[in-house]
Amino acid sequence: MPPATESAYSLTRDRVETYFDRTATQTWERLTSHEKVSRIRETVRKGRDRMRALMLSRLPQDLRGARVLDAGCGTGAMATELAQRGARVTAVDISPQLIDIARRRLHPALHDQVDFQTGDMSDPALGRFDFALAMDSLIYYRDADIGRVIGNLSDRTAQSIVFTVAPRTPLLMAMWHAGKLFPRSDRSPTMIPHDAARLARHCPGQLTRIGRITSGFYISEALEHRP
Repeated sequence: MPPATESAYSLTRDRVETYFDRTATQTWERLTSHEKVSRIRETVRKGRDRMRALMLSRLPQDLRGARVLDAGCGTGAMATELAQRGARVTAVDISPQLIDIARRRLHPALHDQVDFQTGDMSDPALGRFDFALAMDSLIYYRDADIGRVIGNLSDRTAQSIVFTVAPRTPLLMAMWHAGKLFPRSDRSPTMIPHDAARLARHCPGQLTRIGRITSGFYISEALEHRP
């Protein structure tokens, strides 16, 4: 990755880490729990549950013997479901706070199947996988940066990568231009809408649209990449 591009990617990554570690940890912990939340956040919770189910539907029900990367694992819901299917899961997130929550929530019977790590999802040191999933963890990056991350993962993923982006809809584009997709500050990340066809030009291999989930304020599109 060229120095200027690496600098832009790193800056966004650092903003995401700061946001989830210092600003939104408690909000995110509650949103991903079973605690009562506001109506708006309940729609987001339901949307995320539906998206996770959609992404998991692209993988075999029986994952015994498979290595799966949960890239941007957050509080660990995806990692738990993968482990329940028998997968050996590497669950990585740039936020140490979210990793701590995920470790606490994982059922003791699944501890041997999930390796939680703090760091960059594209780090080659994480190893090789059969599948990789990245749910809502690439939504803050430009298309070129997403293409490089997918290309990096593709070199180490045997079968498929399933990930999500914010779709380039008129509503999201209007909100994006108005600066309202995320709280604005020097350290807050901004979600970037993407067009799947344009994004495909930055991703080596075959990129397929899987489906879009809309639930109140939650709008996300799942894509599948194969070599």
